[in-house]
Amino acid sequence: MNLKRMIINSILLAIGAVLHQIAPPLILGMKPDVSLAMLFVILIFNREYKTCLAAGIVAGILAAATTTFPGGQYANVIDKIITINVMFLLFKPFRDKLNNQINIIVITALGTIVSGSTFLTVILITMGLDAGFSVMFLSVVLPAAVVNTVVGAILFNIINVALKRGSIKQA
Repeated sequence: MNLKRMIINSILLAIGAVLHQIAPPLILGMKPDVSLAMLFVILIFNREYKTCLAAGIVAGILAAATTTFPGGQYANVIDKIITINVMFLLFKPFRDKLNNQINIIVITALGTIVSGSTFLTVILITMGLDAGFSVMFLSVVLPAAVVNTVVGAILFNIINVALKRGSIKQA
C-alpha cells in the first residue's frame, strides 16, 4: 500500500464522512449513507484486499461517529466490515470484465442492500426494531439504495476525473 494511495483513500473517507454528516434526512428521518457510496468508490479504485478492509473499518468508525440511529454505533462498524468483505468477494471476478460505470452502479446498489440488511439485523439482535425488519427494509433500505446508487455514480465520475487530471493511476 503506497502512501499516495493511502492519502487519497483517507481524503475520500473524510469527504464521505462530512457528506454523511451534512446530508439531510430524506426517508422517514433516515439519512442516506454517503460514506458507504464513497467506500464503494474506494473499492473500485483499489485492488488490494487489505486496503479495502482498512477503508471499511475506518468508514464504519466514521459512520458510527456520525450516526443518529439509536444503537447505530456498533451496527455501523459491523455492517461496514461485513459489507466490504462481501462486496470485495462479489466484485473480484467482474473487476476487469465490466466497465467501471456499470461496476459502480451495481456495487453501490447491491452493497447498500447488503449494508442495510446487515445494519438492520444487528439492530434487531441488539436493540430490537419498533417496526418489523421487512417494513424497515422496504421503507428505508431500498430507497436508500436508489439514492446511494445515484450519489455513488456522480461521486465516482467526479473523483475519476480529478484523479486523471492529477495523473494518478488506479491500483
